[in-house]
Amino acid sequence: MSQLDEKKKMRESVYEETEKSSASSSPDLTPTPSSWSEKSIREPLEEEVYESETRPQSTDLERTPTNVLNRIASRVTTHSLKEPGPPPDGGYRAWLQCAMAWLVVFNTWGFCNSFGTFQTYYTQSLGESPATISWIGSIQVWVLFFLGTFAGRAMDAGYFVPTFAVGTVFQLVGIFMTSLSTKYWQLFLAQGVCTGIGSGILFTPSMALLSTYFSSHKGLAVALATTGNSAGGALYPLIARQLLPQIGFGWTIRVLGLINLVFLCTAGLVMKPRLPPRKSGPLVDFSAFKEIDYMLVSIGLCFHMSSLYFTNWYIASYGRDMLGFSYSNSVILLIILNGVGIPARVLAGHVADRYLGALNTLIPVLLYVNVLAFCWMGVSSQTSLYIFVSFYGLGLAAFQSLIPTTVARMTKDISKVGTRMGMVFTFLSFASLVGPPIGGALLSADGGIYTYAQAWSGASAAVGTALVLAARIYAFGWGKVKC
Repeated sequence: MSQLDEKKKMRESVYEETEKSSASSSPDLTPTPSSWSEKSIREPLEEEVYESETRPQSTDLERTPTNVLNRIASRVTTHSLKEPGPPPDGGYRAWLQCAMAWLVVFNTWGFCNSFGTFQTYYTQSLGESPATISWIGSIQVWVLFFLGTFAGRAMDAGYFVPTFAVGTVFQLVGIFMTSLSTKYWQLFLAQGVCTGIGSGILFTPSMALLSTYFSSHKGLAVALATTGNSAGGALYPLIARQLLPQIGFGWTIRVLGLINLVFLCTAGLVMKPRLPPRKSGPLVDFSAFKEIDYMLVSIGLCFHMSSLYFTNWYIASYGRDMLGFSYSNSVILLIILNGVGIPARVLAGHVADRYLGALNTLIPVLLYVNVLAFCWMGVSSQTSLYIFVSFYGLGLAAFQSLIPTTVARMTKDISKVGTRMGMVFTFLSFASLVGPPIGGALLSADGGIYTYAQAWSGASAAVGTALVLAARIYAFGWGKVKC
């Protein structure tokens, strides 16, 4: 009896302690003796854990945000795409992507190449030296080139849609803030930095996406898309020429911004990635620095790029300062310079693909541009300047269109083409950054006369031509080789 009484007292004490703890922690849910069991006394904590894990309300609350984020991520990235097979290489979908890439090139490089219009206007309205003003256009092109490598990596990682959206926002904010700018530093940040960032983020992913839709017709598709460069470089100055005297600077820039808004929104809605994410390699391929031909081509293109952008930025100012052009007529020079390049881009790509090869086509183009750079020193009348601009524009467009294919041809490992291209674009970004300011500084040192700057432009182009020719001889000799 004593043992039974002892067990009974122990059970009662356990019950009382459990009841007190339950009442103190959850007074409204205190269990009654009739609903209590020996198992519930032994394992109260196990049931609480089990109930908390199997409660349907908490499970839904915990998983709903994750499910929503996963659904959103699958729509704005290419992570859910499967390998689609070979590119269509034509057809409605592929050529539609080409048309959308043309709009992007129009809004990015076309807008940058029209800076000569603003170079002349800012020099007059702000009272700054030409070298100081040219930094706005130089930093714009530098950022565009420099960011292209990183934006291309984002495209490879499957983030085309968010990348395109960010680039569009930067582009439009930069343009509309330019319309409100009245001081040099404001223009530098808005038009130089902000629009440059937007253009750099937009351009490379769009061209990379286009290339995934074509195989044998890739050269033609890219050449057609890049004609947006020449078209934008011609139409933006034309619009500015017509609107500036009528509605002023601010509203003229806003009109340009509305054009970009419509074009970029259209391209962003229509362009569709077709490939799943691909693993990206390193940003820098250090083995390229040991390849003599690759380095000679890269450095040679840099010398030409410095000369090219000096001419592009200053040709309108030259017509106004030295030959008595009105502002309206000086803008026509830029329209011609960019407009004549549309057929030259397509023709240069066709010749390179079908007959000579990219490098063999590039060398005579560089020599042609080099000779014209020196001929600029002999231009002394308005008529001769129109003729010079027409011929120079042909070489300028052909040169720009051949850069990607030439670099690809000089890359022996096809898997490294993207990395090597990014490295060349980085080199060219610094060349385009310093070229126009160097020419502007020489212009100021010569008392506003262009002779020193023109001579430097021709000499820089000559060095570039010699280096690219040396690369061809080093890699392939003097023989008749399609390269």
